Amino acid sequence: MRTALTELTGVRHPVVQTGMGWVAGPRLVSATANAGALGILASATMTVDELRAAVREVRSRTDRPFGVNLRADAGDARDRVRIIVDEGVRVASFALAPSRDLIAELKDAGVVVVPSVGARRHAEKVAGWGADAVLVQGGEGGGHTGEVATSVLLPQVVDAVDIPVIAAGGFRDGRGLVAALAQGAAGIAMGTRFLLTSDSTVPDAVKARYLAATVKDVTVTTAVDGLPHRMLRTELVASLEDAGRVRALAAALRRAAGFRRLSGLSWAAMVREGLAMRHGKDLSWSQVLLAANTPMLLRAAMVEGRTDLGVMASGQIAGVIEDLPSCEELVARIMAEAAHVLRTLPRPESAAP
Repeated sequence: MRTALTELTGVRHPVVQTGMGWVAGPRLVSATANAGALGILASATMTVDELRAAVREVRSRTDRPFGVNLRADAGDARDRVRIIVDEGVRVASFALAPSRDLIAELKDAGVVVVPSVGARRHAEKVAGWGADAVLVQGGEGGGHTGEVATSVLLPQVVDAVDIPVIAAGGFRDGRGLVAALAQGAAGIAMGTRFLLTSDSTVPDAVKARYLAATVKDVTVTTAVDGLPHRMLRTELVASLEDAGRVRALAAALRRAAGFRRLSGLSWAAMVREGLAMRHGKDLSWSQVLLAANTPMLLRAAMVEGRTDLGVMASGQIAGVIEDLPSCEELVARIMAEAAHVLRTLPRPESAAP
């Protein structure tokens, strides 16, 4: 299936695996690429040296195109951009809008730039700055998310920009791909569905929690870091939501001490990060501490398997996922189902009046 996305990135299928921190490492990204989709390596949870090593590991596992996800506000963003350019990475994606200069630097080096957005005005801004495509996540998506559903947001963005639009939030199969294409998208992006594959390095016990979840077990909460965050409802989430301000602060201090030991961060560094995230937001001090440690909260679950201490970012789609295929099996299944749906759609002449 050829679309503007496949033409732009050089992949076989219009399917993207998103750059999930602690999840989208070399094994998952290379398996996705070998399946003919676009794998995106998550770099925000890596040092610069770890990123270079990860890119080279992906290269050793596949000769297919892949991408790297960056935080545009990172202090070492340009060092990471240099790695992308030097190592010949095909795509740079961004969780936050990159600057006009950063987009130009990447494009001059032949890198495809794909920012992620959650609103029409953000899509218009990055398109005006020269982005090659835009990934639009509706409220069904996991992690930090907005309130507008993909089915409402996607056509707004498609009508507003003249670059390829990738739809994210609520996708898992070929029917969803066809629906997105019908609304003008050039492809779909999935996070939770790729997390729940046999190629994902997430611990089996954590995957089991996702598979056991119903749609009602996936919630949006501001209790973790003060921002709307879609995740599985766990003991930690419930305790944060039920705790008063004093209890929440005490619990955050205990967890922060544990995460500080895990991460090697100093208390001063953690406070600086928290203050930066608090700026312009009405966050309690317990939320400041947790916001500064959100990557470690994710790591506790996604790497260490500690669902009691960590958070489990999740799209709503987790409630209807029931298996753990390989990336190859998943992508092949999506494309076969999409082809079947397209073949069996009623033609205008056969439709009832």
